[in-house]
Amino acid sequence: MSSTVISNIATLVTNDPSLGDGSPLGLIRDAAVVIDGDRVAWTGESSKAPATDNRVDAGGRAVLPGFVDSHSHLVFAGDRTEEFNARMSGRAYSAGGIRTTVAATRAASDAELEANLTRHLAEALRQGTTTFETKSGYGLTVADEARALRIAAAHTDEVTYLGAHIVSPDYAEDPAAYVDLVTGEMLDACAPHARWIDVFCEKGAFDGDQARAILTAGKARGLHPRVHANQLSYGPGVQLAVELDAASADHCTHLTDADVDALANSRTVATLLPGAEFSTRAEWPDARRLLDAGATVALSTDCNPGSSFTSSLPFCIALAVRDMGMTPDEAVWSATAGGAAALRRTDIGRLAPGARADLMLLDAPSHVHLAYRPGVPLVSEVWRRGVREVAHR
Repeated sequence: MSSTVISNIATLVTNDPSLGDGSPLGLIRDAAVVIDGDRVAWTGESSKAPATDNRVDAGGRAVLPGFVDSHSHLVFAGDRTEEFNARMSGRAYSAGGIRTTVAATRAASDAELEANLTRHLAEALRQGTTTFETKSGYGLTVADEARALRIAAAHTDEVTYLGAHIVSPDYAEDPAAYVDLVTGEMLDACAPHARWIDVFCEKGAFDGDQARAILTAGKARGLHPRVHANQLSYGPGVQLAVELDAASADHCTHLTDADVDALANSRTVATLLPGAEFSTRAEWPDARRLLDAGATVALSTDCNPGSSFTSSLPFCIALAVRDMGMTPDEAVWSATAGGAAALRRTDIGRLAPGARADLMLLDAPSHVHLAYRPGVPLVSEVWRRGVREVAHR
């Protein structure tokens, strides 16, 4: 293994309050970071950097940890352009929503699903995402859910079984039988390929009792819970997530004071997904309320073909600052360290000695430009596990 120093960094975001200015971002000015193999070995002022085998000049750019996208739905086929266009144009649209994607996904070959997945992963990597979680949920049969997870597991360790996305169209007249399938034969086939289990706890999907049964069955098979919670209406999702020590309650748009207090007094991260609100013209989650209460907040893309077809965490950062009450510092932390917390990981989302060497360089002197210059492709380099994988400059 060889060592590399990246020096002449205008602003280094470490996400370690013990470093730099002592803020949550642990900012170091005129900084350097030393990479040894796939790990960060040293961070500090450029003038104090130790000798290394290789040297890279950051050219006065900002350096941040790689983004951690802790919520996505990338194993799918098909396209829902017409649905989006109708929604944005105020026209009625009678196609099947998620069911449209389910039909296309079932009809696709393994190779087609994997090609679509890798295309979106490459797209996300170019925008600074170095770790991603992704879910099944567009197969809704034993075989299709299991193959989605097998395909995903070839590209990430953060794989989530979401057989409980909606009740399968095949069981529209017997939802209880579908819950039995999700907690029985389908779980048996899917558990070996996943780390997490998720459920869409919402009116029209799965109620609190069904969601508890599904998540409890997953926990018994060694899968840790995540919950799609309180997206479309008030409901039991957040409280269930906290009760079951879920790593994350995702969406969190409609929260009571008790929901906010429960999140603030638990390890469960509130993962906010502004791409969904942008793409559906829905009410924005109130990040300020959660942060002021002391909850841990993550930002993620929710990349999916129906309600949030973006792989861009820079875009989500800009939305969170503009419309959800977050400061630029908070939004950057939530898209990096917050995402890591939502995956219960300590080796990513930060740039401190011992952390994985996942980082990005911006064509800007500060991380604030991610919100200050929305829509501009600022990511100029991306390093993952100590290897430069993207270089635009």
